[in-house]
Amino acid sequence: QEKKDMLRLCGAELIEVPAVPFKNPNNYVHIAERTAQEKMDSEPNGVLYANQWDNTANRRAHIEGTGPEILEQTGGKLDGFICAVGTGGTLAGISMFMKDKAPQVKIGLADPMGAALYSYFTTGELKGEGSSITEGIGQGRITGNLEDMVVDMPFQVSDAEALPYVFDLLQNEGLCLGGSSAINIAGAVKMAKEMGPGHTIVTILADGGTRYQSKLFNPVFLKEKGLPTPEWME
Repeated sequence: QEKKDMLRLCGAELIEVPAVPFKNPNNYVHIAERTAQEKMDSEPNGVLYANQWDNTANRRAHIEGTGPEILEQTGGKLDGFICAVGTGGTLAGISMFMKDKAPQVKIGLADPMGAALYSYFTTGELKGEGSSITEGIGQGRITGNLEDMVVDMPFQVSDAEALPYVFDLLQNEGLCLGGSSAINIAGAVKMAKEMGPGHTIVTILADGGTRYQSKLFNPVFLKEKGLPTPEWME
């Protein structure tokens, strides 16, 4: 709701549509593309349809930017990189860069419950089970950005495993982060436990928690979902 409110505050016309599978012509991705095409002639300043799922400029930004930055800032002493997938641009781009420039680096996937990529990279089948309160991550198809991506270490991460990390970071480090960061941190911990002591693992904290106050930092909501709620939040 916080994201919707901000968009409307900025003057955007927000079109809300039912949640349907990608193969349905009324999936939000297809509606966005059709809307952009329809408005091309009527908008004096033109139209931008980013298509961030299948536009591989997304992953190229991480091949050319994020990947080299990580390798430089770790002095090349990097053993693993892991994150969740939304569009796929971040993980695919960094994976492709590392496999080319630093092939010893293991690439991990942190997949929330309900997403299908953990199943895909372990069994070859796109299949999702369970659910997650996280937003913006969890993919059910192979997007254009995900094509040809290599994943060495896929992990499935539940909300119950992930949320305590984001609560601890807020209380102890003053970092207010969102659900995808929680999944990423939990995935990094799983990766570290499997790789063992002495390894350097990098993940990305890409979302601020203020966008999720009505859910992630709402003790009533968390208890209704049977999720861990820190004492200081009550």
